[in-house]
Amino acid sequence: MSDRIEFGLDTFGDVTRGGDGSDKHQAQVIRDVVEEGVFADSLGLDFIGLGEHHRDDFAISSPEVALAAIAARTEHIKLGSAVTVLSSDDPVRVYQRFATLDAVSNGRAEVILGRGSFTESFPLFGYELSQYELLFTEKLDLFTKLIEGGPVTWEGQTRAGLTDQRVYPELENPPLKTWIGVGGSPESVVRAARYGLPMMLAIIGGDPVRFKPYADLYRKTLEEMGKPQLPIGVHSPGYIADTDEQAREELWPDYKVMLDRIGRDRGWPPLERDRFDAEADQGALNVGSPETVAKKIARTVQALGVSRFDLKYSAGTLPHDKLMRCIELYATKVVPMVREMVRDSADQPAAASPST
Repeated sequence: MSDRIEFGLDTFGDVTRGGDGSDKHQAQVIRDVVEEGVFADSLGLDFIGLGEHHRDDFAISSPEVALAAIAARTEHIKLGSAVTVLSSDDPVRVYQRFATLDAVSNGRAEVILGRGSFTESFPLFGYELSQYELLFTEKLDLFTKLIEGGPVTWEGQTRAGLTDQRVYPELENPPLKTWIGVGGSPESVVRAARYGLPMMLAIIGGDPVRFKPYADLYRKTLEEMGKPQLPIGVHSPGYIADTDEQAREELWPDYKVMLDRIGRDRGWPPLERDRFDAEADQGALNVGSPETVAKKIARTVQALGVSRFDLKYSAGTLPHDKLMRCIELYATKVVPMVREMVRDSADQPAAASPST
């Protein structure tokens, strides 16, 4: 774990409710997301990630464009995807878009690559789901060559090969920081280590500490391959209000609608309140007052030894004004408390293991 932990935000541009109770137009949602990113920068947060989706309930299909709008109005915050679905895109075009964002933002661009837990992009862009694994494997191999800069030679099955090809715009200070998004498969962990890329763990359900074996596997694989240790990040959902009760009551109805809608496509049962409360109590859902959320995040950070924690703060139609308040509490209350908790823990002498 690095000496300074970074704290960020993630959103998919969830379509939110307006003042009249109806869903906002996706165009307004995108404008709201830009305001959220600008606000996060003003509060000193380290990162904002925008997820790529191709659905009517999420407004962002082109994260790089919205990130460029945020870049033009900010100075410090790092800007990335959460995630870019590389499998159904072209690696050269992804590189070009993020190299452009890196130039516009004066070196603040990052990309988090994933295979995609949503599959709408595959038929939309003419890719076969039967090639799900091959597409990601080959395209990742090409992308890792592109981000280093210079001429690229590559050959595969899923796109035309390249021979000593330069791709523009060239990065001003290569390599482009690139993370691999991992949902919990050991194969994905080993792949991230093999390519020497930081790993972003998507922890969206269950006790976050259960992901410790994946963090350990990643570090062990890097060591065995003779590579330096690299950052591990965590992406988890959450929502912060002034009190625990307020946070749960405000989040619950919108969170349920969002999960049930996704669940209908995936065969999940409807979300019940007791399961929601269990996730808030002991699972991956970081919901509550600033102190409650800070304790949960600190536990995750310490258990996994992460270098970055990104809060997925948007949740279905939960209104923009509540999201802005959540961002404010996260930046001004939660982050300082987590830093203090982690620092105090590091200053304590190691406790002896209890006998069994």
